[in-house]
Amino acid sequence: MTAALLNSSISSLPLLARGKVRDNYAVGEDRILMIASDRLSAFDVVMGEPIPGKGELLTRMALFWFDKLQGIVPNHLTGELPESVVATEVEVAQVRGRSMLVKRLKPLPVEAVVRGYLAGSGWKEYQASGEVCGVKLPAGLNNASKLPAPIFTPATKAEMGDHDENISFERMVDIVGADLAERIRSVSIQLYQTAADFALTKGIIIADTKFEFGLDADGTLTLMDEVLTPDSSRFWPVEGWREGINPPSYDKQFVRDWLEQAQVDGRPWNKQAPAPALPAEVVEKTAAKYQEALTRLMGE
Repeated sequence: MTAALLNSSISSLPLLARGKVRDNYAVGEDRILMIASDRLSAFDVVMGEPIPGKGELLTRMALFWFDKLQGIVPNHLTGELPESVVATEVEVAQVRGRSMLVKRLKPLPVEAVVRGYLAGSGWKEYQASGEVCGVKLPAGLNNASKLPAPIFTPATKAEMGDHDENISFERMVDIVGADLAERIRSVSIQLYQTAADFALTKGIIIADTKFEFGLDADGTLTLMDEVLTPDSSRFWPVEGWREGINPPSYDKQFVRDWLEQAQVDGRPWNKQAPAPALPAEVVEKTAAKYQEALTRLMGE
């Protein structure tokens, strides 16, 4: 395992954006070098401590899924080696194993969320209204209930530090148009169902996930960003699932639980930056959760 990477520093390429996890650099006019750092965000705040190996694990898992799902919709991968576009050995070391060289797309301003189980904000919304993002659901469902069929519940993308906002499909139609909205919904449910069926054979439930799409120069809908990682999905071990409880998960829930109890100056943390420093034990257990998900899914 290479040294943890909190922030990349690639001086041979222009930095486009530094997100919660990924650093994006321009490669000419038509490509982007996406580097997955070891940063971790919780409650939309980036932690000060990296999770060693996380960026490499996320990249390997995303590439695994892009390969498995490529027959459903085009994706943003160019097939070129990320190391080929940086200048020095120091830069190669930051890129190797944690990067994707991708097509530059026009990103669509909505997140395509698919839910196969009732959890998180969906469970809260269902308790209040019997619906999730305008989708009416049967009465009598519980926390972590499997839904009769996967549902599409889009969200708007928030600026850094803000929360994404769940929206109805009708609102999505207003934003991107009816034809594109229908295509995104259909493709997203197909991607989710294919992935969820496979993951189940490996003992993992994909409770929900989010996809991001863009349009290429010809207007072709293209799957982009990351896909089906513990950062963008809720993964549960099959043996830990039962209705009515929050199952253990392969993601940053361990960090969230610790932060909920954390004190800053004698008071509960207010979920604003800066975050309290994560103890070594929390960092190690979080890294182990990501590794366990990869091991189960890919048999590594």
